Amino acid sequence: MSKKRVYIAGHNGMVGGAIMRALEKKNDCIIITATKKDLNLLDKEDVELFFEKQNIDVVYFAAAKVGGIIANSTYPADFIYENLVMACNVIHAAHKNNVVQLLNLGSSCIYPKLAHQPISENELMQGSLEETNEPYAIAKIAAIKLCESYNRQYGRDYRSVMPTNLYGPNDNFHENNSHVIPGLIRRFHEAKINSAPIVTVWGSGNPKREFLYVTDMADACIYVMGLDKEIYDSATEPMLSHINIGTGKDCTIGEVALSIARVVGYQGDISFDASKPDGTPRKLLNVARLTSLGWKYNIELEAGLKETYNWFVCNIASVRT
Repeated sequence: MSKKRVYIAGHNGMVGGAIMRALEKKNDCIIITATKKDLNLLDKEDVELFFEKQNIDVVYFAAAKVGGIIANSTYPADFIYENLVMACNVIHAAHKNNVVQLLNLGSSCIYPKLAHQPISENELMQGSLEETNEPYAIAKIAAIKLCESYNRQYGRDYRSVMPTNLYGPNDNFHENNSHVIPGLIRRFHEAKINSAPIVTVWGSGNPKREFLYVTDMADACIYVMGLDKEIYDSATEPMLSHINIGTGKDCTIGEVALSIARVVGYQGDISFDASKPDGTPRKLLNVARLTSLGWKYNIELEAGLKETYNWFVCNIASVRT
């Protein structure tokens, strides 16, 4: 039996890269990738030609324009446009070329700002979104509905997973446009190197967040794709088909900052600037649906932070010094 041809859109990103490494270890498929230079996912004709040539069986759609609070607030048009267009181009091209399976990777920001905690899948579109990342969230909701619509109209097997906050190797450690964990790792590391007496963390430190190590995310994605269609369909609904991926537990941003300082070895003081935005007060996913399907995370937060910091020191900090 010939191996399936699996295209990973976004293989150079944190999540796509983790999925690629996990599939390489399994060695049971032919992995197809394309860099931005070789394939522009914002170009419909380019994407359709790529699918026509590659004879793809399975797609992991992990490509996205992503960023933290500052980036989402500064570039809202870019975030909604690019994510919408990429989703439309990839999912439609997959359908046109009779791709057997597709996994659409979303984000927990699709849920309302004041969603009931922990957030179950049926909270989708039950309230207003968090203002700072609404454009990105709208694009991700649209991608879910694209998958569901092709499933309903054409009988496709296009699935969606919504991860909690992710972190790990190959994350974005930009000083302004990063998410909380990579941003704090960089700041605490630089404070340690420069013997800074204090590190100021944006916000009050009180919001609670759930974090999942990216290797676990990749494992969950492959697990979900490996489920028989009947099993997946029995756990979902035609118009509520996505599955949450997370740990099912959270901690405050203040606690995360303390953990990162400990992992980095920073000995100074930590303060919190409550004048800066906190974002959503709490965002904990209900992962009962995925748990019932037989998957659970493996890597605890502090262990994941150590791995992430080691990667940062070897791949980012060493380049800058």
